[in-house]
Amino acid sequence: MGLLTFLFGCSEHSGPRPAKQEFAELSYEDSARLEQQRRAVEGVVNERYGIPALTKTRQDLPTLQRLLDDRVFSKTQTYELQCLGVAFGDVLASELPLRWMMVTDAFGTDPTLRYKDSSIQINALTMISKRVEDDRETKLADLMEGIRYSLKQMVESGKYK
Repeated sequence: MGLLTFLFGCSEHSGPRPAKQEFAELSYEDSARLEQQRRAVEGVVNERYGIPALTKTRQDLPTLQRLLDDRVFSKTQTYELQCLGVAFGDVLASELPLRWMMVTDAFGTDPTLRYKDSSIQINALTMISKRVEDDRETKLADLMEGIRYSLKQMVESGKYK
């Protein structure tokens, strides 16, 4: 679980893991909230670097990385860091067979990236914020490739449905 926690940004809870998770399509409100978070990142990117919009593709990685390297958001700016997680999640969804969905489990309901129709989820929303809050260096291209590799391993293991 340690490697998966590192890669996927899953939180480690002291209690037992929920037996079941339920996925649902994004509601209009969920989609609007994610879009608002994307716009927050785009506003900073436009203001600081003169880039008018993000592409939601791999082309955004250098810009998102620059935000991290320039320490634009402090570790106390959780919302802004989670907005950055949404923008990074869009890149992941363009590169891998992932899509934004809502997941409900014993800990609540949150947006997540789901791998196809499996139980595999990637918590992009908090993936960056947790690393910054823990003062860990984060290289987004490496993180994306680590996720790609881990997904391949998980799928090949046949343990995930």
